[in-house]
Amino acid sequence: MEEIQSQSDNYRSSSSSASSPASRVPSSNFFYLRKPGALGHPISFEDSPDWDDNDIEVRLEEGGDSINAATTPASPALSKLNSGSLPSPPLPEGAVIARKIAGASVAWKDLTVTVKGKRKYSDRVVKSSNGYALPGTMTVIMGPAKSGKTTLLRALAGRLEDSAKMYGEVFVNGAKSDLPYGSYGFVERQTTLIGSLTVREFLYYSALLQLPGFFFQKKNVVEDAILAMSLGDYANKLIGGHCFMKGLPSGERRRVSIARELVMRPHVLFIDEPLYHLDSVSALLMMVTLKKLASTGCTLLFSLNQSSTEVFGLFDRICLLSNGNTLFFGETLACLQHFSNAGFPCPIMQSPSDHFLRAINTDFDRIIAMCKNWQDDNGDFSSVNMDTAVAIRTLEATYKSSEDAAAVETMILNLTEKEGPSLKSKGKASSGMRTLVLTWRSLLIMSREWKYYWLRLILYMLLTLCIGTVFSGLGHSLSSVVTRVAAIFVFISFTSLLSIAGAPAQMKEVKIYACEKSNQHSGALVFLLGQLFSSIPFMFLISISSSLVFYFLIGLQDEFRLLMYFVLNFFMCLLVNEGLVLVITSIWQDIFWSILTLVSIHVVMMLSAGYFRIRSALPGPVWMYPVSYIAFHTYAIQGLLENEYIDTSFAVGQVRSISGYQALQNVYDTSSERKSKWENLLVLFSMVIGYRILVFILLHFRVKKNLSFWRIFQCNQEVNSR
Repeated sequence: MEEIQSQSDNYRSSSSSASSPASRVPSSNFFYLRKPGALGHPISFEDSPDWDDNDIEVRLEEGGDSINAATTPASPALSKLNSGSLPSPPLPEGAVIARKIAGASVAWKDLTVTVKGKRKYSDRVVKSSNGYALPGTMTVIMGPAKSGKTTLLRALAGRLEDSAKMYGEVFVNGAKSDLPYGSYGFVERQTTLIGSLTVREFLYYSALLQLPGFFFQKKNVVEDAILAMSLGDYANKLIGGHCFMKGLPSGERRRVSIARELVMRPHVLFIDEPLYHLDSVSALLMMVTLKKLASTGCTLLFSLNQSSTEVFGLFDRICLLSNGNTLFFGETLACLQHFSNAGFPCPIMQSPSDHFLRAINTDFDRIIAMCKNWQDDNGDFSSVNMDTAVAIRTLEATYKSSEDAAAVETMILNLTEKEGPSLKSKGKASSGMRTLVLTWRSLLIMSREWKYYWLRLILYMLLTLCIGTVFSGLGHSLSSVVTRVAAIFVFISFTSLLSIAGAPAQMKEVKIYACEKSNQHSGALVFLLGQLFSSIPFMFLISISSSLVFYFLIGLQDEFRLLMYFVLNFFMCLLVNEGLVLVITSIWQDIFWSILTLVSIHVVMMLSAGYFRIRSALPGPVWMYPVSYIAFHTYAIQGLLENEYIDTSFAVGQVRSISGYQALQNVYDTSSERKSKWENLLVLFSMVIGYRILVFILLHFRVKKNLSFWRIFQCNQEVNSR
């Protein structure tokens, strides 16, 4: 304790340029003051002498849903606080939300989260946290990187990963219960949006996936979400741009991701880093918009790394974490007073959030060690010599013994002693409706994604044109058989390789599915059916156009039934390729490794397809069994050759002739039976179904785990790059 006291005195003396509130009143409004004589009591918004408790006017539309108005008055805007408080921008004029939302109180007591480490569940990420969030307020969980703020947010929302376990109690309206579907929304730090859709279209499809009912009933909720997030000027603009058109700025994209959750009109909204990758202006606009949303009665909880002074002034309550420990929970005004009482007053010209993180972020110790020999005009580079670990212990000990912590426990007791109205689960759209919506949406995306779909169609046409002209004029003599087999092999192999160009589009589809699945907006079977049904028209367009060009340039048999089999065979090849691409992208979730794996698989399949060496002559282990039986090239080429030569014959000299099957014996393994080509087609069809089943299993068991791994990997890269 003596060490803490000495270090605290050292910090206080080193910050003499920013005198404590008890000894000096600042000339600017950069930190909060209690009323005189109130230093011994926990601070609250009611301590502000000029505060009015006026409710914000809310306009209710006729014909709306049955959501009740929130009984808890809206939280006061910090812009009305006295001159001794932090200045914050006033809410924009006319900031009226169309509907009042019945928020829900959320309280947590002794909440601890452990994550599986080297020892089973040995790493405690959140340690005995207490707090609450009320309707009509914004509660922020703040702390440095790896402090446990996102884990705490996920624990409250019931969205922890499988490797984490939660202990303690979470109360919703005074009852120990999980938040049911539709009663809350959770916005990830990084969300996947569909760039080829407009804002209104994107939200409309989201509403169709989330809500039951008919199409026309979803328009009101979409317009309400657009109004709530101030997206009216961007409603008809494409999210990601199209045909070299500029897409939405990062701030508007972030608001679109929040608006998607507002379609359900949730009582509680959780947002992980709402200011992620936003500049200061976009960040302020975002928080003003969220403040406007909170004024309708919605309960807002979000995690935040740090904020500007203006943004900080909009918070109602703050939960400050460091290494999983709660250093403070309470009103934003009280947090500055808490730091001052602990011996860490906020300098006059410094942002409060910067000051908090400066005091509890251990990374600053390394910076001070690096710069200890540097000097500026005023002396030492850093005037703060306090060890961060000691500062954290000081703040934690001060908070535990303060009346602020006692006030939190009293408030939690009041919120949990009597159960309020229970939140009911809202209805979901049926599986058939979701399949129809996903098919419809994917068709619209394909019609607009020229880079991944229409460009592929052009490339297929150019490739088949090149192959056709190279192998044109073969004739129908016996000597043309070997060259025609080569032409068909090149056609199947090269067009299959070209299908890898669709990997980026398929990866986007998988990531969109994972994002929608995490919020229970979609399912693996619904996604696969929608993706399959929407790809059929496009794949058939490619197959019939490419087949016609190749078929007539090569000079294959001029019969309609044979041409239709050729088209159908190639169509099945394309569907098998799409399934293979989906399997690999679902496994890797990374474009580089996906393309590398796909190219390797196609090369191996081409080697074992029976062209470079007859299938029966391949080495038995590995190449013949199982590779040649797994390669779809084998069945596609064999079926096309049987379709072309099974009923033909070639004259040998003046007297005798041989069948097409005999002509192919030394070139490619085929069957003499007429039904054999249909058996090969059936094998291709079974591969189409088999790959989709494999994708279903991967999506059901692996995608969430893989996305979590890559999200953690990307976050670690960003932290290390700072």
